[in-house]
Amino acid sequence: MADPHNPLLPAGYDIAWSVVTLAIVVLIAVALVTLARSAKRLTSPQALLWTLIVLFVPVLGALAWLFIGRPSTLTTAAGSDSPPA
Repeated sequence: MADPHNPLLPAGYDIAWSVVTLAIVVLIAVALVTLARSAKRLTSPQALLWTLIVLFVPVLGALAWLFIGRPSTLTTAAGSDSPPA
């Protein structure tokens, strides 16, 4: 009997893996862009370390940067001299 599966059409798991891979690439790109934008507020070793973490530990490193690594905009906008309102 002939196989009814068309080899030119991807199976469902191929599509799912493609979506997951695309999501990971987008997550890393967003983390690297925000890291580059906030590099002025980091020292050179800090920026290098975060970049290496994001690149070598892709998902966890990018999430760590986005949730705990970024300098807060409230502290940088207010400055360290002014007391909180």
